[in-house]
Amino acid sequence: MKEAFENKIVDPEDLPDVVDSLRLQSKSVATLNGSFDLLHAGHLEILFEAAKQAEVFIVALNSDKSIQQYKSADRPIIPLEYRLKMMAAISCVDHVTWFDELDPRKILETIQPTVHVNGAEYGSECIEAPTVEAGGGRIHLVNLVPGLSTTNIIEKIKNLCD
Repeated sequence: MKEAFENKIVDPEDLPDVVDSLRLQSKSVATLNGSFDLLHAGHLEILFEAAKQAEVFIVALNSDKSIQQYKSADRPIIPLEYRLKMMAAISCVDHVTWFDELDPRKILETIQPTVHVNGAEYGSECIEAPTVEAGGGRIHLVNLVPGLSTTNIIEKIKNLCD
Protein backbone atom coordinates (compact mmCIF):
# COMPACT_ATOMS: atom_id res chain seq x y z
CA MET A 1 0.00 0.00 0.00
CA LYS A 2 1.27 3.47 -0.90
CA GLU A 3 1.97 5.99 1.82
CA ALA A 4 -0.34 9.04 1.62
CA PHE A 5 2.49 11.38 0.59
CA GLU A 6 3.44 9.08 -2.30
CA ASN A 7 0.09 9.87 -3.95
CA LYS A 8 1.49 13.37 -4.56
CA ILE A 9 4.22 11.98 -6.85
CA VAL A 10 3.14 12.33 -10.48
CA ASP A 11 4.95 10.53 -13.27
CA PRO A 12 5.67 13.04 -16.06
CA GLU A 13 3.62 10.85 -18.44
CA ASP A 14 0.57 11.34 -16.17
CA LEU A 15 1.10 15.07 -15.70
CA PRO A 16 -1.14 16.17 -18.63
CA ASP A 17 -4.10 14.33 -17.05
CA VAL A 18 -3.47 15.94 -13.65
CA VAL A 19 -3.18 19.39 -15.22
CA ASP A 20 -6.34 18.86 -17.32
CA SER A 21 -8.24 17.93 -14.17
CA LEU A 22 -7.03 21.10 -12.41
CA ARG A 23 -8.08 23.23 -15.40
CA LEU A 24 -11.56 21.67 -15.40
CA GLN A 25 -11.83 22.69 -11.75
CA SER A 26 -10.61 26.24 -12.62
CA LYS A 27 -7.79 25.90 -10.07
CA SER A 28 -4.89 28.34 -10.08
CA VAL A 29 -1.52 26.59 -10.21
CA ALA A 30 1.88 27.66 -8.90
CA THR A 31 5.05 25.90 -10.01
CA LEU A 32 8.61 25.82 -8.75
CA ASN A 33 11.46 23.77 -10.14
CA GLY A 34 14.94 22.80 -9.03
CA SER A 35 17.14 19.96 -7.90
CA PHE A 36 16.42 20.36 -4.17
CA ASP A 37 19.45 18.22 -3.40
CA LEU A 38 20.16 18.28 0.35
CA LEU A 39 16.81 19.81 1.24
CA HIS A 40 17.37 22.65 3.75
CA ALA A 41 15.70 25.63 5.45
CA GLY A 42 16.35 27.93 2.48
CA HIS A 43 14.41 25.52 0.28
CA LEU A 44 11.54 25.52 2.75
CA GLU A 45 11.32 29.31 2.62
CA ILE A 46 10.86 29.37 -1.17
CA LEU A 47 8.48 26.39 -1.03
CA PHE A 48 6.26 28.11 1.57
CA GLU A 49 6.22 31.34 -0.45
CA ALA A 50 5.46 29.50 -3.70
CA ALA A 51 2.55 27.62 -2.14
CA LYS A 52 0.89 30.93 -1.20
CA GLN A 53 0.72 32.01 -4.85
CA ALA A 54 -2.06 29.66 -6.04
CA GLU A 55 -4.61 27.06 -5.02
CA VAL A 56 -2.45 24.14 -6.19
CA PHE A 57 1.33 23.92 -5.89
CA ILE A 58 3.38 21.68 -8.20
CA VAL A 59 7.13 21.16 -7.74
CA ALA A 60 9.17 19.85 -10.69
CA LEU A 61 12.50 18.27 -9.76
CA ASN A 62 15.50 17.95 -12.04
CA SER A 63 16.20 14.26 -12.59
CA ASP A 64 19.56 12.81 -11.56
CA LYS A 65 20.62 12.81 -15.23
CA SER A 66 19.70 16.48 -15.58
CA ILE A 67 21.62 17.46 -12.43
CA GLN A 68 24.71 15.57 -13.59
CA GLN A 69 24.60 17.48 -16.86
CA TYR A 70 24.43 20.95 -15.33
CA LYS A 71 26.18 20.55 -11.96
CA SER A 72 28.66 17.66 -11.98
CA ALA A 73 28.98 13.90 -12.26
CA ASP A 74 29.20 13.77 -8.45
CA ARG A 75 25.71 15.18 -7.97
CA PRO A 76 23.03 14.77 -6.91
CA ILE A 77 23.92 13.69 -3.41
CA ILE A 78 20.36 12.45 -2.83
CA PRO A 79 18.90 10.32 -5.68
CA LEU A 80 15.63 11.40 -7.34
CA GLU A 81 13.59 8.61 -5.70
CA TYR A 82 14.30 10.07 -2.25
CA ARG A 83 14.12 13.72 -3.30
CA LEU A 84 10.62 13.02 -4.64
CA LYS A 85 9.58 11.43 -1.34
CA MET A 86 11.02 14.27 0.74
CA MET A 87 9.27 16.87 -1.39
CA ALA A 88 5.97 14.97 -1.32
CA ALA A 89 6.17 14.79 2.48
CA ILE A 90 6.04 18.59 2.74
CA SER A 91 2.45 19.58 3.49
CA CYS A 92 2.32 22.70 1.28
CA VAL A 93 3.31 20.69 -1.85
CA ASP A 94 0.28 19.29 -3.68
CA HIS A 95 2.10 17.45 -6.49
CA VAL A 96 5.71 16.66 -7.30
CA THR A 97 7.05 15.48 -10.65
CA TRP A 98 10.38 15.47 -12.49
CA PHE A 99 12.02 16.31 -15.80
CA ASP A 100 15.16 15.10 -17.63
CA GLU A 101 15.90 18.26 -19.59
CA LEU A 102 18.46 20.85 -18.52
CA ASP A 103 15.75 23.45 -17.98
CA PRO A 104 12.02 23.28 -17.14
CA ARG A 105 10.52 24.99 -20.18
CA LYS A 106 9.08 21.79 -21.68
CA ILE A 107 7.34 20.75 -18.46
CA LEU A 108 6.10 24.31 -17.91
CA GLU A 109 4.52 24.18 -21.38
CA THR A 110 2.58 21.14 -20.19
CA ILE A 111 1.54 22.66 -16.86
CA GLN A 112 0.91 26.25 -18.04
CA PRO A 113 1.03 27.59 -14.48
CA THR A 114 -0.85 30.64 -13.28
CA VAL A 115 2.37 31.67 -11.57
CA HIS A 116 5.90 30.27 -11.72
CA VAL A 117 8.10 30.98 -8.71
CA ASN A 118 11.82 31.52 -9.05
CA GLY A 119 14.70 32.77 -6.94
CA ALA A 120 15.26 36.51 -7.30
CA GLU A 121 18.83 35.87 -8.49
CA TYR A 122 17.37 34.65 -11.81
CA GLY A 123 15.39 37.86 -12.35
CA SER A 124 12.07 38.47 -14.06
CA GLU A 125 13.69 37.82 -17.46
CA CYS A 126 14.59 34.23 -16.49
CA ILE A 127 14.52 31.52 -19.17
CA GLU A 128 11.12 30.33 -17.91
CA ALA A 129 9.41 33.73 -18.37
CA PRO A 130 8.49 33.54 -22.09
CA THR A 131 7.05 30.02 -21.69
CA VAL A 132 5.05 30.92 -18.57
CA GLU A 133 3.78 34.19 -20.05
CA ALA A 134 2.81 32.48 -23.34
CA GLY A 135 0.52 30.25 -21.28
CA GLY A 136 -1.05 33.27 -19.56
CA GLY A 137 0.99 33.01 -16.35
CA ARG A 138 3.35 35.32 -14.51
CA ILE A 139 6.71 35.06 -12.73
CA HIS A 140 6.94 35.60 -8.95
CA LEU A 141 10.44 36.16 -7.53
CA VAL A 142 11.52 35.20 -4.01
CA ASN A 143 14.66 36.45 -2.29
CA LEU A 144 16.90 33.64 -1.13
CA VAL A 145 18.00 33.25 2.46
CA PRO A 146 21.68 34.30 2.61
CA GLY A 147 24.09 31.45 3.36
CA LEU A 148 21.49 28.70 2.91
CA SER A 149 22.40 27.27 -0.45
CA THR A 150 23.31 23.63 -0.98
CA THR A 151 26.74 24.72 -2.23
CA ASN A 152 27.35 26.76 0.96
CA ILE A 153 26.25 23.85 3.14
CA ILE A 154 28.58 21.44 1.31
CA GLU A 155 31.47 23.90 1.82
CA LYS A 156 30.69 24.18 5.54
CA ILE A 157 30.71 20.40 5.86
CA LYS A 158 34.03 20.16 3.99
CA ASN A 159 35.53 22.78 6.34
CA LEU A 160 34.38 20.78 9.37
CA CYS A 161 36.26 17.76 8.03
CA ASP A 162 39.55 19.67 7.55
